[in-house]
Amino acid sequence: MQVDEGEKFLMTKEEALARIATLTGGRSAEEVVFHSCTSGASNDIEQATKLARAMVTRYGMSEGFDMMALETVTNRYLGGDPALACSAETASRIDDEVNAIIKNSHEKAVNILTENIDKLHELARFLLEKETITGDEFMEILNRKPVEAL
Repeated sequence: MQVDEGEKFLMTKEEALARIATLTGGRSAEEVVFHSCTSGASNDIEQATKLARAMVTRYGMSEGFDMMALETVTNRYLGGDPALACSAETASRIDDEVNAIIKNSHEKAVNILTENIDKLHELARFLLEKETITGDEFMEILNRKPVEAL
């Protein structure tokens, strides 16, 4: 569940990585619960890839490239068309780093869901019954103490 807490113009590296982990959450839940995946996560995958690529090529949030600008954005106010400003070899290294960011974030999402599988099922039951959930209802279920087995 993603809730914006007002407009943000700056994002830390940690926030960007958390956002990517969140974007991989739907696919991760499919894998954890159904041991399969669907095409339903395609938009989230696209957004996660776009953010990870920007971290590497434009935001200076890369271990391998540090603060080197590797991509420029043209027509910034008309939607922004990114264009790489590097060699084919460097582009390949960028792809490797982007892939590593997404894989690590996906693994983090799977671990979080696996560790909280009971909460995942409880939230799913709530949604099956009510069809929608508010942020307050979500947090109440998430923060509820587990019922101890007698």
